[in-house]
Amino acid sequence: MKVSAEKIENQKVVLTIEVVAAELDKAEERACKRFASQVNIPGFRKGKAPRKIVEQHVGKQTVLQEAFDYFIAPEALAEALKDQKMEDIVTRPDIETVTLEEGKDVVFKATVVPRPEVKLGEYKGLKIAKDEVKVTDEDVDNQLKRMADHQAKMVEAPEGAAVEDGDFTTLDFKGFVDGEAFEGGEGKDYPLQIGSNSFIPGFETQLIGAKVGEEKDVNVKFPEEYHAKELAGKDATFKCTIRSIKHKELPAIDDAFAKAASKFETLDELKADIRKNLTENAERKAENDRKAEALETASKNITVDIPPVMVDNEVTRMLREMEMRLAQQGMQLEQYLQFAGTDIAKLREQYRETAEKNVRTGLMLEEVAKAENIKVEAADLDKEVEVMAAAYGATPKQVKKIIAEQGRLNDLAATVLRNKTMQFIFDNLAE
Repeated sequence: MKVSAEKIENQKVVLTIEVVAAELDKAEERACKRFASQVNIPGFRKGKAPRKIVEQHVGKQTVLQEAFDYFIAPEALAEALKDQKMEDIVTRPDIETVTLEEGKDVVFKATVVPRPEVKLGEYKGLKIAKDEVKVTDEDVDNQLKRMADHQAKMVEAPEGAAVEDGDFTTLDFKGFVDGEAFEGGEGKDYPLQIGSNSFIPGFETQLIGAKVGEEKDVNVKFPEEYHAKELAGKDATFKCTIRSIKHKELPAIDDAFAKAASKFETLDELKADIRKNLTENAERKAENDRKAEALETASKNITVDIPPVMVDNEVTRMLREMEMRLAQQGMQLEQYLQFAGTDIAKLREQYRETAEKNVRTGLMLEEVAKAENIKVEAADLDKEVEVMAAAYGATPKQVKKIIAEQGRLNDLAATVLRNKTMQFIFDNLAE
């Protein structure tokens, strides 16, 4: 076998691989045996039909292609990558056949992207300051107000009352652009909280001061990026009639409130618990922020030339995750794009910076794991499986079975290795 390598743009390498004709003949023999075991050939049991019969049945060219796809290309490519010290590649090889003929040497090209060389910078003993945690009386009071808001009652506004900021209203409306009513611009008994910003900017504030039964014109301008293209940037007038007004009636924040809204008997006890929870949450956030900064710092300290395809692949992965989240909410990606007034190309560009950071962090962690000889042990995998089992309400045995069936053992090991390496960096932060 002969191999030559040529570097081209974007850190790609084109391998030209030549395989002697004798190897092709052997591969064809293996391909025939593969077909014989899979295809029903009249007069023969599966796996027993001779080569000539198989070639007649499926076609000689089909056998030739099968020999290349399943035997020649993968085996020769693996050998070529080893020969060129490129075993670690970051994309699926792009294969181009040059010569594939009976009795001739096979020649094909494989375009690959080798894993980039990573030079570690400082990653141990990083000096990362932790944000000071301070919970004020105001923070506690704000939490109490939020709790009181949840306990609030909705009461009808007194007769003759006008709409105020924060009120819950129902209204009829009909929208006009250039004096013409437009599709989707009409509603009856539509619920709207003033100040929720659920309508076009400027709409809700113009209803303040209106009374029940009173008709009011609301003049707005649709945003330039509005999802309905025919309305984007257009001036519109909505003829509105308030049908009802309800105010929030907040409870008094006292011992009785504490007893009704919590497990505590007094307001002081509730305040103490709120302060404790806020402090714990703030401590957690401060620690998580410190860890995130540590990873970012260690990633910035590496020297690496990241191939564009790695960033592209990460963007694709992020979009797939987003698509799955949207599906769980009953929304398709296309619907989201329409609603957001964007397209897939713009969305990919928005994700690019984060994707590059993710790739850089991943390369850093891989290199640290090598440098520190961090390994994944069976006990590590068992521990991770136990955590997953507890999260999903299953047994470790059930989780292991699912992982094996889905072929995700390598993914699990990679996740555990990544987590162990991150923990190594955290454990070695300077005090």
